[in-house]
Amino acid sequence: MCGIFGYKGKIDQQVGLKCVRKLAHRGPDGEGMYQADGIFLAHRRLAILDLSERGKQPMSYAEGRYWITFNGELYNFVEIKKELTAKGHRFKSESDTEVMLAAYVEWGEKCLDKFNGMWAFAIWDSEKKELFLSRDRFGKKPLFYSFIADDFVFASEMKAIVPLLNRVEPNIDIIKDTSRIFYYENTSECLVKEIMRFPAGHYGRLMDGKLSLVRYWCTLDHLVDVPPTYEEQTERFKELFLDACKIRMRSDVAIGTALSGGLDSSATLCALNHLSKNQSGDRASRDWQHAFCASFPGTPLDEVEWANKVADHCGTKTNIIVIDPQKYLDDFYEQIYLFEDLYITPHIPFVRTYEEMRKNGVVVTIDGHGSDELFGGYHFDYLRILDDNMFNLKNSLAIINTYYGSQDPYLNKNTQFGCLPPKGMFFLKEFVRNAAKKILGRKNRNIDDNHPNWRSLDYFAKVLYSSFHQTTLPTLLRNYDRYSMINGVEIRMPFMDHRLVSYAFSLPWTSKIRNGYTKAIVRDALSDIIPPYVAYRKTKIGFNAPLVDWFKGPMRTFLLETVESKEFNDNPIVDPVTTKEAIMKTIYDPSSKFKDAEETWKMISPFFWFKGFLDKAKDVCD
Repeated sequence: MCGIFGYKGKIDQQVGLKCVRKLAHRGPDGEGMYQADGIFLAHRRLAILDLSERGKQPMSYAEGRYWITFNGELYNFVEIKKELTAKGHRFKSESDTEVMLAAYVEWGEKCLDKFNGMWAFAIWDSEKKELFLSRDRFGKKPLFYSFIADDFVFASEMKAIVPLLNRVEPNIDIIKDTSRIFYYENTSECLVKEIMRFPAGHYGRLMDGKLSLVRYWCTLDHLVDVPPTYEEQTERFKELFLDACKIRMRSDVAIGTALSGGLDSSATLCALNHLSKNQSGDRASRDWQHAFCASFPGTPLDEVEWANKVADHCGTKTNIIVIDPQKYLDDFYEQIYLFEDLYITPHIPFVRTYEEMRKNGVVVTIDGHGSDELFGGYHFDYLRILDDNMFNLKNSLAIINTYYGSQDPYLNKNTQFGCLPPKGMFFLKEFVRNAAKKILGRKNRNIDDNHPNWRSLDYFAKVLYSSFHQTTLPTLLRNYDRYSMINGVEIRMPFMDHRLVSYAFSLPWTSKIRNGYTKAIVRDALSDIIPPYVAYRKTKIGFNAPLVDWFKGPMRTFLLETVESKEFNDNPIVDPVTTKEAIMKTIYDPSSKFKDAEETWKMISPFFWFKGFLDKAKDVCD
């Protein structure tokens, strides 16, 4: 897990080093570079596997013909290394990087099919004068690039490319359209013009100044046969999930978990506990008993009680992080610069959680991200099952009741978080809406909706497919990469193992919403390793900041001073009048709700980005 930078063309070595040092937070453990005629590769290291000098990058192979700079982890490197050794390959290190490079030498681009991991890497072939780049199947690791005249540059973050641009111009179309916050991450568009995002699930070759992109992964090409009975399906899920956790425990440094007390993070920690006692396997870290929980005392979003219960079950201490945003406002804009994108809530609780991990010596965290998008964790998603069940009253009522039963009753009585409409009215509206959709033939649009296997998915799976590949999850993956790497911490996500993803999209919706429970197969499959009061806990809160409380309390002065400042009112990418009105309403209206605060944050965050990222980026260029 690291920061990578490369330049194809002529670049002064000191300029290249200046660029890669913009990524020092991603790799605090060392720096390396390789420069030859027409190529510059650089690397900031976060040492996790093979902490010795042999694990440094850029790394060479085949007597210096091939060079790699790599950001990520190859979880199944042990198995691939054995296969390559049998073919005559010899290794100097115990790192996954050398295995990845040898795999490319042996199989070319077909090596990507063998990899189980997360990655963004570039391999230089000094004989062919060819640069090969790839990004993992789902885009867990970032990769940006740009063409500057006849030259080509790539990096893990935009800030490493910005110093080389002739001019730094914001992409106003994205920034002003707040409805696109969950959409642009899956496109090539970035907040800075002339910088492009390398697409997930693709590889590319750069030769003679031209980049050719090839898509090597589409989930619809990898749907699998599922066992016929639900009992067999749960057994298969358990096998896949535990193996996904097992290979993600491979580390030469301490492992932690961001624990909320919800199903997904609890499942992850309990799986680590189970594996440590039974089948942890090769290269597994034995130092995994570190749980971290963000706390919001006095608000409905505080889950410390649940997190402590899970930690006690696993014999693990919970590190409680009390999030007081007022303490972190001094470096607010520096964190915006490091985050470098837009989101609907402040970065503070997430960044501080991973900061605390690093302070406690934890470099790797295994977290539960991705489960909601695979198995229907969001209440607004699983209502879509009504589209396939609108003429089945029994199924429709079961879905509606699951929807209401999964929401915390306290949250919905609370002025700030209450959002559920009356059952009768809501049911009628949903019935009419979905009936109209059926009659008019509207469909859920997706990048792969012309794929021959698209029709084999039920409507719920299609909704989740869009959320997983196109809207919600790509944005969250971007966010969590930044939150953690700002602090030099790596996140591993067992729910996003590609084998598990293929399996999840092959399952019927009845295996995900069942007996009044969401994510039923996760609960039932792991019920013997997760405490039952967590496995079958119906309420879902989620990891969010109590925005209304913050607006009215610890962030109030900061926000009011911001909207009164000259630089805010003169800013070209926000509407100062409308934004100020929204801020004032959220602060002073006693009926303000969480959704109101979210919308308000979306309105003001472009200013924060402009001041925190763009201004600093321009300064770097001058």
